[in-house]
Amino acid sequence: MKTYLTPVKEIDKKWYVVDATDKILGRLASEIALRLRGKHKPNYSTFMDTGDFIIVVNSEKIRLTGQKWSDKIYYHHTGYIGGIKQISAQKLNEKKPGELIRKAIKGMLPKNSLGRKQLKKLKVYAGATHPHEAQQPEPLAL
Repeated sequence: MKTYLTPVKEIDKKWYVVDATDKILGRLASEIALRLRGKHKPNYSTFMDTGDFIIVVNSEKIRLTGQKWSDKIYYHHTGYIGGIKQISAQKLNEKKPGELIRKAIKGMLPKNSLGRKQLKKLKVYAGATHPHEAQQPEPLAL
């Protein structure tokens, strides 16, 4: 007996809208990462992109528990000697409201070309509006 493999043209990719108002960052990110990868579908395959498109609105109203707004630090390096930079979660959320969610979800996806392709299906917006009405996204309650 052979294992059935869904052809790429038959993979059904839907669009969903998630409202991030008063949602805890890690719990929301893990559910979205699961949907982006397609692990909720019966035809999931580790080497194919079977996931859905996710639109996150109201990303500036996300919640963090405890003292993480001030204690959680994000680091990046400029490439120059001594060029390590750091920013707290609160300042990052003020500067780029959607970046907290994007970074949390990126860490939960595979670190290869498939993970980069899946991350492109994530659309994060700070306000309540988004430009994807033509795709007729369905609301997703998480």
